[in-house]
Amino acid sequence: MKFYPLKTTEENAQNLQTEYKSASEIGKLRLGTERLYFRSARKIYYIPYTDIYRYFRRVMLVPAKLCCGRGDFAIEHLVICDNDSELAQIQLPGSRAAKILMEKMSLLAPDAIVGMPSDTSDEERPAGEDGVQ
Repeated sequence: MKFYPLKTTEENAQNLQTEYKSASEIGKLRLGTERLYFRSARKIYYIPYTDIYRYFRRVMLVPAKLCCGRGDFAIEHLVICDNDSELAQIQLPGSRAAKILMEKMSLLAPDAIVGMPSDTSDEERPAGEDGVQ
């Protein structure tokens, strides 16, 4: 397996592979002891928890045409940010998985800010129960 750093320089491939195999899996994500891993196409990206400045849930409503009319599907994502921009948006398997992930992330990355950046004030807002800000 080849690992690609999301923000920092590359690390020892053997250590990454060992941690990746032992990490807990939630959809495309794997939560290791020191790093968060996710798959995108055939690549596996990683970011150390210490490099995550902010993370939050994003719910995107996808319009769908159903047999009895129209509806919207809520697709959950985890968004990882640094000081300046969003680094990654990772699709999650559902709202239950998103809630479990947010609880685990609060333990693994305690220094990271939880919630979307506010454009009008410096006040931090935690992600809501349904992930919509």
